Amino acid sequence: MDATPKALENEIAVSVDALNIDSASFRQLREAESAGSGSIADQILSIVTERGKMQNPVTGSGGIFLGAVREVGPRHPDAGSLEPGTRVASLVSLTLTPLQLHRIVRVRPEMERVDVEGTAILFARTLYSRLPDDLSEEVALAAFDVAGAPASVKAEALPGQTVVIIGTGKAGLLCLAAAREAVGETGLVFALDPSERAVKRARRLPFANEVWTLDARDAVAVLTEVEKATRGDMADLVVNVANAPGTEASSVLCAKPSGTVLLFGMATSFSAAALGAEGLAHPARLLIGNGYVSGHVETALTLLRRHPELLLAFSTLASRAS
Repeated sequence: MDATPKALENEIAVSVDALNIDSASFRQLREAESAGSGSIADQILSIVTERGKMQNPVTGSGGIFLGAVREVGPRHPDAGSLEPGTRVASLVSLTLTPLQLHRIVRVRPEMERVDVEGTAILFARTLYSRLPDDLSEEVALAAFDVAGAPASVKAEALPGQTVVIIGTGKAGLLCLAAAREAVGETGLVFALDPSERAVKRARRLPFANEVWTLDARDAVAVLTEVEKATRGDMADLVVNVANAPGTEASSVLCAKPSGTVLLFGMATSFSAAALGAEGLAHPARLLIGNGYVSGHVETALTLLRRHPELLLAFSTLASRAS
């Protein structure tokens, strides 16, 4: 990808100061660092230098950026309404965003964020958002990155249904709130995560009927808990926002035969889910999560504004280790 740091007539050039790396990608980079493949900073610099964008070659995923508008091309749709200096965040994956990094200032593993100096290019149709005035940049950036997941939950879940959410990180917390609002008090919402700390955080929120400390890579254990909690009825909607591979079988097994499995985690494999469903003779509908859903940013921000306890938990998660 051509990452020349100058806007063409229909583009926007942004001075980038932070990359919010998606959870699956950051986990892989951290594991590679532990295995001796170089520091996270060196890996990111190498990827961006080689590809002209931040696209993890293992996970295929990227994240989003935060920065200030530097230049708006005269033929860009927002020319005349977008001023240089305006703080913006991209709403399109870094895998689709031309990026040049001058240097990496700091890696923040606890936030899955990297402070940088660089330039990104936004095309005429590339989605972005101005930063809201009432939320911190850390919270807004984290919410923008996963906004498609809760918006999809609100679109798919119906009153009185049962929803199971796999993973209770940033996306998972927003999905919990979205699921509860969608199914109402007569519906059931369950969640699971291998991290006891993440589970405790989710349990403190008023959304889930139960939250289990379970590794979704153990399909039998997950199936057992969901069967017990639903008395064998299983889930109408299963939402996978896990950041680890190997959770596809659990996702499929948790769903009713007439249910839907929404695969939103970047570490999940659609082929593994599809072949697994075929092998299990399970007719659940499989959906690939779309990071863009109409109104997704406002959905995520509204959930945070409407539920103070969610905003507190999300703020903590967006600013320090989970």
